[in-house]
Amino acid sequence: MTISTKQASVRRNDIQHINDEECHRFQSSVELIGKRWSSGILMAIARGATRFSDIIAAVPGLSDRLLSQRVKELELQGLLERQVIASTPVQVRYQLTARGFDLMKSLQPLVAYGKRWDDES
Repeated sequence: MTISTKQASVRRNDIQHINDEECHRFQSSVELIGKRWSSGILMAIARGATRFSDIIAAVPGLSDRLLSQRVKELELQGLLERQVIASTPVQVRYQLTARGFDLMKSLQPLVAYGKRWDDES
């Protein structure tokens, strides 16, 4: 399928200009969620997995060590909150922060894009 010069021009005009600072922020965000397992962990938590074992079960192939490492990174980025519940045994629960929810909302168009183009393959 080819597009005409006019169609290409219209499509370019629909794209908002991104300056260097915005590009850097975008790149940092993409690198964070593109890091192996990060998006799977975020999606699992967004779907309701709150405990370490729930997240492991929801993300096939994810090891305990990598989950531990990724939740620390995501917590440092302000995307997750870790809640320690004083009980016997101690319980740890994870939840998305407002920033994490905003990120998950922002990813919805990418999910739709992937579905749309995968369906055409």
